[in-house]
Parts: sequence; C-alpha cells; structure tokens
Amino acid sequence: MQSTARLAVLGAGLIGRRHVEHVMREARLAAIVDPAAEARDLAESLGTPWFASLADLLAADRPDGVVIATPTPDHVDNALDCMAAGVAALVEKPVGHTPAAAERLVLASERSAVPVLVGHHRRHNPRIIAACREIAGGALGRIIAAHVTVWFCKPEGYFATAWRREPGAGPIMINAIHEIDLLRALCGDIASVQAIASNAARGLAVEDSAAVLLRFQSGAIGTLTLSDAIVAPWSWELTAGENPAYPRTDACSMMIGGTAASLSIPDLGLWHDEGRNDWWTSISRRQLLCDAGDPLALQMRHFCEVALGRAEPLVPVREGWEALRVMAAIQESSQTGLAVDLVHERHQP
Repeated sequence: MQSTARLAVLGAGLIGRRHVEHVMREARLAAIVDPAAEARDLAESLGTPWFASLADLLAADRPDGVVIATPTPDHVDNALDCMAAGVAALVEKPVGHTPAAAERLVLASERSAVPVLVGHHRRHNPRIIAACREIAGGALGRIIAAHVTVWFCKPEGYFATAWRREPGAGPIMINAIHEIDLLRALCGDIASVQAIASNAARGLAVEDSAAVLLRFQSGAIGTLTLSDAIVAPWSWELTAGENPAYPRTDACSMMIGGTAASLSIPDLGLWHDEGRNDWWTSISRRQLLCDAGDPLALQMRHFCEVALGRAEPLVPVREGWEALRVMAAIQESSQTGLAVDLVHERHQP
C-alpha cells in the first residue's frame, strides 16, 4: 500500500504557496500548475514538474489529488475536471462564486466515487474538534444561543487595490464565511438569517461592518457582528493563534450557550454550576484540553488519507455549499433588510 500521497497544487498565489509548503511536509509534491512565470520559477526551484494548465497536468499525469487554489470563479470547473479524471480535489473556500455554481459540484460529487473536499481548515483545528466533541456529548445540554465577534482593523493600505473598495469585497463575503462554517459545525444547520450592514467608518462603496441574526433549525438563535474597522482583540485570527502573522491575544471570539453549560472558544472555557441551573449558585470554569496541531497541516494530512481512499472527507463539498448559501443569504438580507429563509431553498440531490 502506498504510504504517501502524490498531490499537485493548482494556483501558486499567496494561498497556493502556503499549500505547496504543507504538501511538501505532509505528502509528495507532484506538480505546480499555474501559467505565471513566477509559478514556473517556483517549481524549478523546488525541483518539481510545472504545468501551465490543469488540462496539461491531467494529460501527462494522474496525481492522487489536486489542491485547487485558483480564483474563486474557477473552483467549480477545476474540481469537475479533476473528478472527470478520477482525481480527488481539495477546493479552497468559498467552494464557488455563487451557490448555484457550487450546487453543480454538489450534484456531481454526490453521484461520484471521487471525493471533493472544501478547505474550511478551521474544522481541523484541535480546539474546534474538542468543542464539537463536548457539544455532541451533551456537556452544554440543549444549545440555546451562540454569539461570534469578528472585530479587527484592516490597514489603510489594504484598500489601495481597487476591487477591495467595491461591493462584495467586504468582511461579509471575505471574512465571515469562516465563522458561519464553524457555527454550522458547532450548532447545526441555519434556518434563516437577517442582516444589516454599514459603510459609515470609511464611506467606501463596500461595507466595513455588519450585524447578523441567525436562527438554527434546532430552534437555537445566534448573533454575529463583524467589522474590519475596529481596533479590538476579539477575532479568530487574534485569539486562535493559527497564523503566526497575527499577534495573539488571550480573548475569546465565540460563545455557545446551553441549558447545562456554556463554552467560550477558542480558549475552551466550559462554564457550569454543577447541574443546579440556578443563577444564585456559584458558576465555575473548567478548562477543556485538546491536542496541539496546525489546522492547515492537519487538513493536508487528512486530504492525503482521503485521496488514498483511507478516510471519508471531514468537510465534503456539500458543507462548503451550505456555508456559501448562508453567506449569500446574509449579503442579500444586508441589501434588502428582509429575513431570508434558507430551509425552503435547500435542494436535496
């Protein structure tokens, strides 16, 4: 049995290069695929084959898997081409540029034996795995509410690039999809959303802040506030310590509340009153323990196992599609001011 997967990376931009690093640590780098001269130079420096297109790669080789880190509008077609060649794919998020486009991939994937994963890497974070385990085991009782804070400050230079000042490039679509995916993993499917957005901080065409109300199918409710114009410690990037590029704080950015206990994340503080359920009773904090590990490395290790047929996808393409549907609904609601019902729009291939 083969011990190490052969993986190619499609797209050698900022995210693609990070994937190349992780492939080289966790697997065998079969090729870099990107028409840019910089990508060809990178492949040459690493002593790995270079191809200008996915079609060229698949005509010459059949790696065990392809990591797709191309621009979002290309994700679906790239993944479909991999499936047609019988090659597993790990698609960067968002899985597609629209829910309708991504649904094509869902339909094809669920009719095929070829696995397609979505790169919601936070699901591989040991802290999230521990939180999901506690919730599934009943430690919180029935989930009543959840809250997520996504407050950070993007520097002025970030907006020098024109597309970052335009609608669709704000924190709703760029940043919040990660939190929505985590809320779905922790609290279940989202039934409806209602949102408001504001551009008052910078006055650009794109929003800089938003607030979202969520109703889960379980009956639980949730709130999410996000802004890329607030100097604050309460965001996943600054609290989780996943990416060393961000200075870490000791704050938490997510709270899940239940009838038996509440959980703060990512610090994993479980707050309870020993089952008395009485606000006159002292409440205490128990620190949950979890393994250590880089979520991107763990995701790549998992992709190797899936590509070799040894594991089932932790985040299959349907999960990425569901998160994208919620994000599109939030964007729609922020423009209309109306609640969006996701249950009656859900399709079941």
